[in-house]
Amino acid sequence: IDTFFSSKDMALKAQKKILSSMANRSSVQMFIDDTTSEILDELYRVSKEYTGNKAEAQKILKNLIKIAVKIGLLFRNNRFNEEELVIAKDFKKKLNQGAMTATSFYEVDFTFEQTVMSDLLSDCRDLLLKLVNTHLTTKSHDRINRVFNHYSDPQLLTKLYDPSGPFRPHLTKICKGLNKLMEDGTI
Repeated sequence: IDTFFSSKDMALKAQKKILSSMANRSSVQMFIDDTTSEILDELYRVSKEYTGNKAEAQKILKNLIKIAVKIGLLFRNNRFNEEELVIAKDFKKKLNQGAMTATSFYEVDFTFEQTVMSDLLSDCRDLLLKLVNTHLTTKSHDRINRVFNHYSDPQLLTKLYDPSGPFRPHLTKICKGLNKLMEDGTI
């Protein structure tokens, strides 16, 4: 038996490759629940309105979805070792902290601190990059950086959290979804 060939590895590579090419709304619904989908829709709207560029907003969201689905595949296929599972746990804690902070800033007007939110997002990005370091390609690492850099943009965050700003309805729906995911224990 060839020790360098693994059908399980080949199947995982094939799944990741297929998912890379089919990250659209209908196929993603197999992997992402309704609440997360609603949050993603609002993040898309925020990105589209902020950048003024529909194609750029779609690319950012497609990258976010690809990352989430690939990491989900790695988890389902037990690809993370013990050390990486600790990193994953730290990531989930940091993500939960970010969600609680995001909703707190939303619920209490004029408490938003851009540096706090940017730092939380940067910490999440760094943990995620560490988690997938040996599992995903450089292209996927670049996607992670682009997504997190976009959503941690100080100007975007400031606009998003402006109580009388145009993004308020989107933030309302995002925070409602985050609260539901936290109550469910998803994040």
